[in-house]
Amino acid sequence: ELMTGYTMLRNGGVGNGGQPWVLRWSSRIRLTWLSFTLFIILVFFPLIAHYYLTTIDDADDAGKRIFGPRTGNELCEVKHVQDLCRIRESVSEELLQLEAKRQELNSEIAKLNLKIEACKKSIENAKQDLLQLKNVISQTEHSYKELMAQNQPKLSLPIRLLPDKDDVTFPLPKSHRNCRLHNCFDYSRCPLTSGFPVYVYNSDDYPFGSSLDPLIKQAFEATVRTNVYVTENANIACVYIILVGEMQEPVMPKPTELEQQLHSLPYWRTDGHNHLIISLSRKSETQNFIYNISTGRAMIAQSTFYDVQYRPGFDIVISPLVHAMSEPNFLEIPPQVPVKRKYLFSFQGEKIESLRSSLQEVRSFEEEIEGNAPADYDDRIITTLKAVQDSKLDFVLVEFTCKNQPKASLPTEWALCGERDDRLELLKLSTFALIITPGDTHLVISSGCAMRLFEALEVGAIPVVLGEQVQLPYNDVIRWNEAALIIPKPRITEVHFLLRSISDNDLLAMRRQGRFLWETYFSTSDNVFSTVLAIIRTRIQIPAAPIREETAVEIPHRSGKAAGTDPNMADNGDLDLGPVETEPPYASPKYLRNFTLTATDIYRNWNSAPGPFHLFPYTPFDPVLPSEAKFLGSGTGFRPIGGGAGGSGKEFQAALGGNVPREQFTVVMLTYEREEVLMNSLERLNGLPYLNKVVVVWNSPKLPSEDLLWPDIGVPIMVVRTEKNSLNNRFLPWDEIETEAILSIDDDAHLRHDEIMFGFRVWREARDRIVGFPGRYHAWDIPHQSWLYNSNYSCELSMVLTGAAFFHKYYAYLYSYVMPQAIRDMVDEYINCEDIAMNFLVSHLTRKPPIKVKHR
Repeated sequence: ELMTGYTMLRNGGVGNGGQPWVLRWSSRIRLTWLSFTLFIILVFFPLIAHYYLTTIDDADDAGKRIFGPRTGNELCEVKHVQDLCRIRESVSEELLQLEAKRQELNSEIAKLNLKIEACKKSIENAKQDLLQLKNVISQTEHSYKELMAQNQPKLSLPIRLLPDKDDVTFPLPKSHRNCRLHNCFDYSRCPLTSGFPVYVYNSDDYPFGSSLDPLIKQAFEATVRTNVYVTENANIACVYIILVGEMQEPVMPKPTELEQQLHSLPYWRTDGHNHLIISLSRKSETQNFIYNISTGRAMIAQSTFYDVQYRPGFDIVISPLVHAMSEPNFLEIPPQVPVKRKYLFSFQGEKIESLRSSLQEVRSFEEEIEGNAPADYDDRIITTLKAVQDSKLDFVLVEFTCKNQPKASLPTEWALCGERDDRLELLKLSTFALIITPGDTHLVISSGCAMRLFEALEVGAIPVVLGEQVQLPYNDVIRWNEAALIIPKPRITEVHFLLRSISDNDLLAMRRQGRFLWETYFSTSDNVFSTVLAIIRTRIQIPAAPIREETAVEIPHRSGKAAGTDPNMADNGDLDLGPVETEPPYASPKYLRNFTLTATDIYRNWNSAPGPFHLFPYTPFDPVLPSEAKFLGSGTGFRPIGGGAGGSGKEFQAALGGNVPREQFTVVMLTYEREEVLMNSLERLNGLPYLNKVVVVWNSPKLPSEDLLWPDIGVPIMVVRTEKNSLNNRFLPWDEIETEAILSIDDDAHLRHDEIMFGFRVWREARDRIVGFPGRYHAWDIPHQSWLYNSNYSCELSMVLTGAAFFHKYYAYLYSYVMPQAIRDMVDEYINCEDIAMNFLVSHLTRKPPIKVKHR
């Protein structure tokens, strides 16, 4: 069946004849046409298209070629492709450069790694060397201590041997006039380590106490209660003091009664050795009632002495106690300028009783010089001074007869005229004040002369003492020729010429020196009593008691708050102030008082003391400042800048402030209930070099918040409680301040570290001045006759406020304990101006202006 179907198909399918062949032929034709068509499409059409395109590329306008092979540059000629090409070239160059840098950095890293390894090895070696050096130093110190112990004996303070109450006295000198310290003073009661205890008798326990002037007695008792040397234990006392005057006339005891009462004192011990009898005078007419009393070996301190009574180096000439119960009114004291006043000199007085006049003997001046000098020159003085007044060469005022009843006086003494206020008004107009000593040459000093001297110094009239035999108050410790003119009476005819020849500079220096003497020795009962004790203490060579420091009562507070560091505030700059300390804070070197310095503890004025400079004129009763005051061997002022054991410019530059290459300062910050501001200010001190500690003076009665966290700035922060809200607390000499340098700063001050360090450097080179930042200007306004104070920025500056300033701790003692209380009271009254008071104090003492340092 299959073969049949196949045969049929070959024969053309259904039917017979020519139809199958035709079908076969047509099928072949279609297949051939289809194959030819596909050949044409697949072969010839691409060739034709290629030819056509190449023909277009061969056109004349080469810019119109679109197809065909092109070079790289030709391709970039297309506008939108050019930028991409540039980018490709730039990126390629940068890639090449980066590759080169990468290779260079890899090379440097390899080198640095080698260096790091070498440094690590060096550090290890240095640590080993340092450890060895520490061991060597420790061994050396131990060996040094052993050598010192072997070669130096152990010294200790001598044991004080107190004599018995009824100790056997040594024999009296042939005459009581021959009494001196070596034969009338018992040194065994006053060893060097005793501290100079003084026992003061209570005058009310004795009959003569009822005769004392009430004001004198009250002032004396008030002074005794506050004196550091006074003790209530009479058995250990070095000196015993009894007040016997001034006495009131109606109830004054007889000399024999007073003598018996003195000899019956519990510790008189038959001869009164180591006793001091004080007779204070408040008036010019005080009589010398001790003259006829046997005082044995007791010393006498009073304002009137006869030559047969006065024992030089043993008795003491003191000043009258004019201001018995109050401080002087400094507002009434005239200024020291202008130098020259209305009158060249003035004198008012009346001589009630006189010796025989030299003019009545009709002897010439030449005959007097030959050897028969008269006992009294007063008539010649009167004639000469009247001639000067009549000549009208200078405006002078001399009156030898009182308009009112003159004050009572001793024989041959010039009595005072008028009331005290009237005399002071005349002296305020006088450049010089004449003081004529008594005509009786046996009268060494009188209360009237002492009163004239007191009043002249008080108002700034330079004393001119006529009579060289006079013994002025405290003459063995004061150089009176620096504040007064002491002229022999025979030179009365040359006085006018001498007074006119003194320059203004010398006049101002003498006036200022006299003002200092008056304030220090004469003005109050405390000064008089302290000076008397200081003279005795200096004579027997016992050092002064150290001045007290203000005890700081600390307020407990919590610390631990991490303090941030502002890079702008903590920039230390490039200042080199010596080694930057990494160890804990350390105090300034302590000043240990040498017992041998007492021999030089005498008064020296501002200019005569040796050394580069001296800050404060030393007075015998000046207390010794503990640790902070570096006195010279002469007992005056600060240690000089660059002083000590030699030195040169190079060493001074390296040391910055004498032989102190390492030094720190203390920040004292006054605050009042501004906790957030305070914390911010404390944080700004974080990391400050050369900072010893911060003393925060908490001036508010309200204590700090219990939950307040104080910042940790790397140094101790001491919060001090005050007794009252006073700006004077800023300058109290707190015992917590262990450095000489104090940076007084407000709780809202913004100072950079480099500014503080720069100010500290300047202060180290000018340790006697105030060195700080905020400046002020003051001057006398002549048209308005008042002071001008300018707080705005000005090119003229005269003050540096202590809201941000360095000063020496020495001034804290002077401000708090030496400066008159009236100034501190005014600061409390106005709740202001404490910085002005400190500026005036420092400039008054040094005669130098402050130094301003600039910000940033």
